[in-house]
Amino acid sequence: MKQRTLRVIPLGGLGEVGRNMMAYEYDDEILVVDTGIMFPENDMLGIDYIIPDMTYLKQNRAKVVGIAITHGHEDHIGAIHHVLEEIQAPIYATPLTIGLLEAKLARHGMASKADLHTVRAGESVQIGPFKVEFFHVCHSIPDGVGFGIETPAGLIVHSGDYKFDHTPVDNWPSDYAKLADFSQRGVLALFADSTNADRPGWTPSERVIDGAFDQVFSQATGRIIIASFASLVSRMQQVANAAQRYNRKVAFVGTSMLDNMRISRKLGYLDIPDDLMVSIEQARSLPARDVVIMCTGSQGEPSSILGRLSTGTNRLFDIVTGDTVVLSSRPIPGNEENVYRTINRLFQRGANVIYENIAPVHVSGHASQEEMKLLMHLVRPKYFVPIHGEIRHLKQHAILAETVGIPAENIAILENGQVLEFVDGEMHMGERVPTSYVFVDGTGVGDVSAEVMREREALSRDGIVLVNLRLARDNNRLLSEPEILSKGFVIAQDSDEIFNSARRKVTETVSRANGNLQKDVEESVGDYLYSETHRRPMIFVTVSRF
Repeated sequence: MKQRTLRVIPLGGLGEVGRNMMAYEYDDEILVVDTGIMFPENDMLGIDYIIPDMTYLKQNRAKVVGIAITHGHEDHIGAIHHVLEEIQAPIYATPLTIGLLEAKLARHGMASKADLHTVRAGESVQIGPFKVEFFHVCHSIPDGVGFGIETPAGLIVHSGDYKFDHTPVDNWPSDYAKLADFSQRGVLALFADSTNADRPGWTPSERVIDGAFDQVFSQATGRIIIASFASLVSRMQQVANAAQRYNRKVAFVGTSMLDNMRISRKLGYLDIPDDLMVSIEQARSLPARDVVIMCTGSQGEPSSILGRLSTGTNRLFDIVTGDTVVLSSRPIPGNEENVYRTINRLFQRGANVIYENIAPVHVSGHASQEEMKLLMHLVRPKYFVPIHGEIRHLKQHAILAETVGIPAENIAILENGQVLEFVDGEMHMGERVPTSYVFVDGTGVGDVSAEVMREREALSRDGIVLVNLRLARDNNRLLSEPEILSKGFVIAQDSDEIFNSARRKVTETVSRANGNLQKDVEESVGDYLYSETHRRPMIFVTVSRF
């Protein structure tokens, strides 16, 4: 009798925050869940974002029968156009997520290539051997879902991003009944979001923000500028509601913010009257006390609207004294430095800045520890796998699972690429598949290697020194004094003396070189500069022969 083997391959989102992508494989057919990106860390110089390593999927592209998306945040849909460049498969998502996918694909000229299927929460779809049941979950964007994935090997529950909000802004609570139904049918394994696994208690309801916005709006005498993620649709509704209560007009600014607002209104997920909204051009002519501007940049991205406002380089409008700026989001782990630098600059430009540390202007969209326990109790899985988070989050989630009675041997803490197999109802570790960071830098995808990143880091740290040699073609004799130029290599006032000595070192090295001339000069100059300055700039030697 053939063994019923389900293989689960995490391609992103485990051991990190973002880049979420999971592959479920049964009988040579693969279901992909989510196609997210991850934002670069501070030391990833020049990188726009990072996508999952799709090596395994490209090697098995003929096996991919479908892509199911949980919700419309960038860490779950941001890489969709990269995926579709490699893999042709139908995409299944809820109405709002489909709308956001269509807009994203259209921006990359791929809307006509995508095979999009709308599935509403509460409905199910057969994708190859996988019967996927979409169940509604609360999150910080409407129309989020988790999946019950019925396979011949057993029932898998994939939570997606969730929290148990009893008073959600859209009055649509999580589908507790479906979760309980899964437990009655018997759940082989639960794969659950771990983002807030180190936070005790319950995550506050989105409704908490209404009171904080009321306080901000009642006290602000000038313009109010609210920065948030472009996909935080529920926050758009709360801003619009507050603006209406306090007789202000709302201007949405930024391509992605405007696109998402229009899509959400068209599909009925946003209820904002036409007469409440104005363009940014109209907002500039209104009295400051009558205006709310909602824009992107809550993560301190230099190229975002808020980032440009903080440096005085925004084209459409500037920060003026009396503006109140609200950052309605939490810094992504590793991005705190950018956020606080932006806050400081905004203060310097005369704004009053309000952020999560000083007022409840943001609440997480992810479950905290008590909600995680509740999900496990509702689902009652045989096996448990924490997903979505750094290793510390996964580990803490595993500890929580043990406290609610799941045996340690039935819990698997995975890293990207570690295959997990369920064979006739039993869990086993499988082989590892290739996974690495795939950097997107401008139009380049995956062409920035770890070596290039190390070079960029070295350049940013100690700068560069260029040595140009003019040599006789026949005997490598120097025809003129070596030229030495430096960029980013800051040295003391005696720089002339140091560079003169460096030129003498180069001359000596050229006179006695009998092997790799460029390498010998690089080492000679590098050693000398380090002995004098204790810095190691990158040394580049060019040779012209005449």
